[in-house]
Amino acid sequence: MGQYRIQRLNDQLRDEISQLILRGEVKDPRVNTFLSVNRVEVTSDLSYAKVYVSSFLPDGQVKKGVDGLQAAAGFIQREIAKKLRIRQFPKLQFQVDAGMKAGFDMVQKLNELEREEKQTEQEKTEE
Repeated sequence: MGQYRIQRLNDQLRDEISQLILRGEVKDPRVNTFLSVNRVEVTSDLSYAKVYVSSFLPDGQVKKGVDGLQAAAGFIQREIAKKLRIRQFPKLQFQVDAGMKAGFDMVQKLNELEREEKQTEQEKTEE
């Protein structure tokens, strides 16, 4: 399968899974609508798809949400397979993606350092 075709499939799976979560069609109580699907990586033989999920919720709740999504993987696969016309549908594997939260924390730290620097500059100019 071509690289662009796999990339389109990645994007389409990401969008469809996000819509299922957002509409609340996944009935598992651990799955929160605040979960965000960052990216999907389908293997070249279409046997597996890693789905990276993150949120700004506490780490424990994100882990529980990913466990809930993994438990509902069969339902999610069936619902999306009804819409997509591909010969072999990949098996979904959900994983926590800590990259978004780590990036947000890094931006917070940089902003704090910038504020401290401005404050020290102000104190120097006042003296």
